[in-house]
Amino acid sequence: RKRAASREPGAHNVCRLLSRRAHGFYARDAGVAHRKNLGLLRKIVCQESTKFKNVWTTHSASPIAYERGRIYLDNYQCCISSIAREPRILYQKPKCSKSEKIEDALLLECPVGEMLPSPSDYKSSLIVLTVQNWLLRLSADSGEMLEKIYLAGSCCKFRYLSWDTPQEVMVVKSAQNKLPAAARQAGIQQSVLFYLAVFQVLPLSFIGMLEINKKIFGNSVTDVAVSNGILIVMYSMGLVRLYNFQAICEQFMAQPFDLGHEFDWNGQVGVVGKYPFGLPCNIKITDTPPLLFEASTLENAFQIGGYPWHYIITPNKKKHKGVFHICSLKDNALAKNGIQDMKCCSLEPDWIYFHPDMSGRIIHVGPNLIKVLKLKEVKNNTDQMEIAEDFTIVANRENCVNNAVTITASGRVVKKRFNLLDDDPEQETFKIVDYEDELDLLSTVAVTEIGADGKAHLDFHCNDHGILLKSIPLLESWDVTYSHEVYFDKDLVLHIEQKPNRRFSCYVYQMVCDTAKDDECSSHEETERVFCKKGGRIFEYI
Repeated sequence: RKRAASREPGAHNVCRLLSRRAHGFYARDAGVAHRKNLGLLRKIVCQESTKFKNVWTTHSASPIAYERGRIYLDNYQCCISSIAREPRILYQKPKCSKSEKIEDALLLECPVGEMLPSPSDYKSSLIVLTVQNWLLRLSADSGEMLEKIYLAGSCCKFRYLSWDTPQEVMVVKSAQNKLPAAARQAGIQQSVLFYLAVFQVLPLSFIGMLEINKKIFGNSVTDVAVSNGILIVMYSMGLVRLYNFQAICEQFMAQPFDLGHEFDWNGQVGVVGKYPFGLPCNIKITDTPPLLFEASTLENAFQIGGYPWHYIITPNKKKHKGVFHICSLKDNALAKNGIQDMKCCSLEPDWIYFHPDMSGRIIHVGPNLIKVLKLKEVKNNTDQMEIAEDFTIVANRENCVNNAVTITASGRVVKKRFNLLDDDPEQETFKIVDYEDELDLLSTVAVTEIGADGKAHLDFHCNDHGILLKSIPLLESWDVTYSHEVYFDKDLVLHIEQKPNRRFSCYVYQMVCDTAKDDECSSHEETERVFCKKGGRIFEYI
């Protein structure tokens, strides 16, 4: 036998370099450069001289949505770039009829490192669901229709889009099927509660459609969802049950179908995803699937996260509202210090969730306190976990005085008959907490009502230690009775406000380098603002 030839000089180093590159360690690849650029951007964003200026504002009579640098108005018929200093309309479609109204939408982005069948698949697109059960894929930049799928006839009304696995598997859910009152009085029974259609995305392919039937899951089902391969079924009495969705698909799928192919199903002949046949209900659950987990919780509030796996619930009694139990998913054991209760006296309840940075930490938000918690092993007991405080962020209430007894100038003693609520508008109160994953910053919005106006500021905190790095005042008045959304996306801040009578406003802030002129133009009163009309819409900008 011939001996294997020895490697040429340097071959070992080449192999090691290729191996490191396969694991993401190649120092000159695009990922490393991108991370370095984001690190530089974070430093620029947080430095004292950097300002965020309200560069333009627009208003709408319909909801406003934001996705990755694009602002959507008029039920997704108008798309505006938020990147430019002046509003730039990417596309404007004619006003659609009620039958073409869009019910929900998801932004679809190209996967990295995969060969796709169409050049259009490599660009961002928008998946939209219309009121007439059409699923459309549109170009995110031009609005051009790229794909069109008909879901089903009048037997069900699909209304909601969500991700099972983000950017990989999408779920389309129907509204709950309810019989008209006359049909119920006539004794007609309705056993199917929801329909779920599941798709693989890019390329868009049909996995299957199934029905949630009360004969299988029970009469008191109020809602369903699919997330991370788990079918979640919620009940009116606060019960939440989890099932293995992949196992359900494998066990109960009658026959796989491909979009655009002819099919013969239950006596119907048609084309999958084409009108009038739509999609076949090819996953027929004939028996109750094996139960993975169940929990009883107030208002069906149930979350899973952490490492090792834990879940958060509120005991299923109204007196426990605002009390959160953190338990092990493995054996339901309550973690040490696992009962979290801020004892708030407020109109708005506190809220809790697993940190979206995948660190396994927990964020608990109250009116004047944000607690970031972590799971760690109990000393001398590796089988039990305890909840420990990682850091806290406290609202600025230095000037807040809430004495039960005050003395007037004349010396008269006055006793208050009530105390201020923890979220009283006159005290600084946390309204929004979010995480900017690309810059690794924790962002908070705090609001204080001064007279008739509410003043809000957006703060950036170090995600590791909670240190305040930057504070940005929002110039527009903030009414705490209105609905608000604030997006922080790298060098952009977006505030969307819903006022009464379906009036919506969008305020766009962009990062600018501070100059003497910028300092002088830091308020609406001192800044000359221009009104212009583009695409039939009025914009206000500097």
